[in-house]
Amino acid sequence: MYTSVDELLASARNELTRLDPLEAHARLAAGALIVDIRPAWQRKIDGEIPGSIVVERNHLEWRLHPESGASLPWARPGQEWIVVCTEGYTSSLAASALVSLGLPASDIVGGIHAWRAAGLPVVAGPSAIEQIVES
Repeated sequence: MYTSVDELLASARNELTRLDPLEAHARLAAGALIVDIRPAWQRKIDGEIPGSIVVERNHLEWRLHPESGASLPWARPGQEWIVVCTEGYTSSLAASALVSLGLPASDIVGGIHAWRAAGLPVVAGPSAIEQIVES
């Protein structure tokens, strides 16, 4: 039992190896996939990472677990997932949930705001859910 949201967040982050934007970008080249869990209105405001897969938070575990019966085609055993949100808070909780299911997952410190500040590519959103964001 946690006495605060901060305590819950700290516990979740203890289970993760969080990535800065440049580390996340490098992991993409090695086969990791970014999953964007933000709702459409946030993706419209801040844009999206090209190549990311849009899965809103309430569907995440079912869509990414390869044996859920509702998984997406990219959800295969051993697939590394990097979760992104706006600033890196909700993504930590979501990545922790994936880790608790045995999936290799992490998140981006600072979210899409840090990704953009690092000069990494962002395109206008919102893309349709459960699709890969086009460049």
